[in-house]
Amino acid sequence: MPVEPPPTRWELPSTSGDDDLVAFGADLEPGTLLAAYRNGLFPMPVDQLLGRATDLAWWSPNPRGVLPMGGLKVSRSLRQSIRKFEIRVDTAFHEVIEACADPTRPGAWISDDIRRAYERLHRLGWAHSIETWTPDGRLAGGLYGVAIGGLFAGESMFHARQRWGRDASKVALVALVEMMRAEHPVGRLLDVQWGTRHLASLGVVEIPRQEYLSRLRRALELPLPPAFAGPADHRAH
Repeated sequence: MPVEPPPTRWELPSTSGDDDLVAFGADLEPGTLLAAYRNGLFPMPVDQLLGRATDLAWWSPNPRGVLPMGGLKVSRSLRQSIRKFEIRVDTAFHEVIEACADPTRPGAWISDDIRRAYERLHRLGWAHSIETWTPDGRLAGGLYGVAIGGLFAGESMFHARQRWGRDASKVALVALVEMMRAEHPVGRLLDVQWGTRHLASLGVVEIPRQEYLSRLRRALELPLPPAFAGPADHRAH
């Protein structure tokens, strides 16, 4: 089971305004990160001005992108891709976050500090990777995020550049939804931060912040899905 770290020393900002960006500063200690997620916030660095260091910012999008447990859209081609991969959980967290942090990716935002912070959360049992592997043992894609009770806060996903990896991140998302549906699925919350056209094609919808916060409170009272409460090398096929 996850290990609760020391509490944050920071007072969390209010999410009563309309802006997605709600605060700057604080730190990336495990206690701060968990307090943020429990209050509908997540960190993402931004460059304030050209030539200045990257500042840590805290976000609470309005509206918020979520994937309803019964709303996942799986195309025929994606169903075919699912049969090509093996799904594993938490067997290559470092490799997944490294791939997601690749600075050559469009919109790359995962700094070294962010990567190290989530690796600490992973060691404490809060951050998880869902991985897609080829039959010959190559990591084809995956995603990572934070699981607290019935909440899974997705952070980033990737797929290998080889042709066989094209749908690998989508397959990982399908597997994640199946894991969250196992035992007590009602009330679980899959947060994807912002909705995009690509995510909408998979069933992601946008909801007002206050509705998200209300769903979040209920989700946090639920138990972890079994996939995230068991041994680190739990595997699903």
